[in-house]
Amino acid sequence: MKYSEEVAEKLNELLEKNYDAEKGYKFAAEHIKSENLKAFFSERAKERYDFGHELKAEIRNFGENPDKGSSLAADAHRTWMNLKTTLPGNKEEAVLEEAVRGEKIAVEEYEKILKDTSIPPSTQNVLLKQKNAIVASLNEVKSLEHQYD
Repeated sequence: MKYSEEVAEKLNELLEKNYDAEKGYKFAAEHIKSENLKAFFSERAKERYDFGHELKAEIRNFGENPDKGSSLAADAHRTWMNLKTTLPGNKEEAVLEEAVRGEKIAVEEYEKILKDTSIPPSTQNVLLKQKNAIVASLNEVKSLEHQYD
C-alpha cells in the first residue's frame, strides 16, 4: 500500500467516527427536552460536521477519496441511545453518559493516529486541533452530567 493510501485510510477512519458522532449528537439534540442540552448537542454536531470537512480536505491532499457514511457500530449505538431515551428516569443523564463514552473513544482514536510519526506535521496539526476540541467537549459533557446526577 502506498504511503498516501495508508494515511488516507487512517484519516478515513477518523472521518467515519466524526460522521458517527455528528449523527449521534443530532439524534440526542432531537430527543432531549432540555433546551441547554439541545443547544450543546447541536453545537457538537456542527463541530463534527466541520471536522469531517477538514478531514476530507486532508484526504484529498493525499490524492485519495474520502469515504461516505457511518459505521455499523454507530448505528447500533444510536439504537441503544434511542432505547435509553424511551425509558423512565433521568433521560438527560443517560444520554450524557453515552456522550462521555463516545467522546472518550474518539480521543483514543485520535491519540492512536497522532502517535504515528509518518503522519505529516500539517496533518498532525489538524488532528491535534480536533482532538483538543473533543477533549474540551468531553470535559463539558462530564460537567453537564454532574448537573443531571
